[in-house]
Amino acid sequence: MISQLGRYNIIGELGQGAMGTVYKAVDPLIDRIVAIKTINLSLAMDEKDEYESRFYQEAKAAGRLSHPNIVTIYDVGKSGEIAYIAMEFLQGRELRDLLNDGKRMPIEQVINIVAQVAQGLAYAHENGIVHRDVKPSNIMIVREGHVKITDFGIARMASAAVRTQTGMVLGSPKYMSPEQVVGKQTDQRSDIFSLGVMLYEMLTGQAPFAGENVNAIMYQTLNSVPPPPSSLSPNVPEMLNFIVAKALAKKLEHRYQNAKEFAGDLYACRDRLPRPSIARETVKPAFPTSSQMADTIPAAKHVDTSEDESKPVATLGLSAAFDSAAATLRLAALTGTAEEVEEFSKTFKMPIPSVDELNRAAPVSSVLAASVSAKPKIDPPLFSKPRAAPAAASYPGKQTEKDDSGSFNWLLIGGGILLVLGLISMFIFK
Repeated sequence: MISQLGRYNIIGELGQGAMGTVYKAVDPLIDRIVAIKTINLSLAMDEKDEYESRFYQEAKAAGRLSHPNIVTIYDVGKSGEIAYIAMEFLQGRELRDLLNDGKRMPIEQVINIVAQVAQGLAYAHENGIVHRDVKPSNIMIVREGHVKITDFGIARMASAAVRTQTGMVLGSPKYMSPEQVVGKQTDQRSDIFSLGVMLYEMLTGQAPFAGENVNAIMYQTLNSVPPPPSSLSPNVPEMLNFIVAKALAKKLEHRYQNAKEFAGDLYACRDRLPRPSIARETVKPAFPTSSQMADTIPAAKHVDTSEDESKPVATLGLSAAFDSAAATLRLAALTGTAEEVEEFSKTFKMPIPSVDELNRAAPVSSVLAASVSAKPKIDPPLFSKPRAAPAAASYPGKQTEKDDSGSFNWLLIGGGILLVLGLISMFIFK
């Protein structure tokens, strides 16, 4: 092991990469621990120029970025046949190591990690940089679950001198986008596809596109549609099915157009996850009723997909709930305004999802949280149960009439008796 690189004192080796070694070192000028990534330039001449250019391109690309979810680059240099980059030393674990442990992460943790990566990528994309190699081994999880994106070694910049040759494929096969597979020009949506692959793997424990060799994986990426994550992991909420479907759309126009939108939907899904403190009771859904939808959104013919969704989903098939265009429309209905829902419905020429479909797409907790906070107080009913007739004593007038008639009857009876007694007396004393 070497002991010195430029002014940096090497402490130890952190790992081996495809093009060189990563060291732990000390910067004696400010007594700071750094990570040194190297590339050995003593290669065949036809490869040396390409690798060296790409290596410096990483330094230039990542050095322009200052974001909490992207590793910080401090310095770049060359020592003999070794080029190096000094960067922030991260104490944590690669996401790949966590996945290799075989323990399924909680859904909320998965969402937090992927959303942070999406935020970092959104910042890079806004600065004209596409990573092009988003995968678990390039994601570091540091203190308190904070995420850092590393290795912009094959990133493409708009002004980069290094151009990918026609048909040349860069990246890791399992995580490549369809446009990378066929060697087409890539943009930020390629990173979004790769992040969608990573999200799928974190949710299900398996990659969406797999094969015995690189060609088989590439074929799967171009032609197959994986089953929804919830079919492999029942605790995955339906809304995540829609998010993954949109991220993995084959057509660029159906995919998320920017990573910020991707992160926003992930956080919206996280906010709908069940919370232990919320009582599980039956409440009115927070979504609009059918009549309310009719008041704000033009009526659309409902397509019943329950029969299709109930069927087993084949590896190469596509569930109706796992369609990218439908995912966009349903997400809009869950999180957007009535105007946005109508616009998406017109754009994709699809019916607006019913309330039942929306309720199936959101966990119970979101309905509870929204409806409990917004539930109006129940006023007394307008129509009460008829009360029993009041007692006779409460109507003194009527009671008097009843009493007077009773007294009159007794007078008649008494008079009759006196009349009879009088007649008897007359016959006796006659």
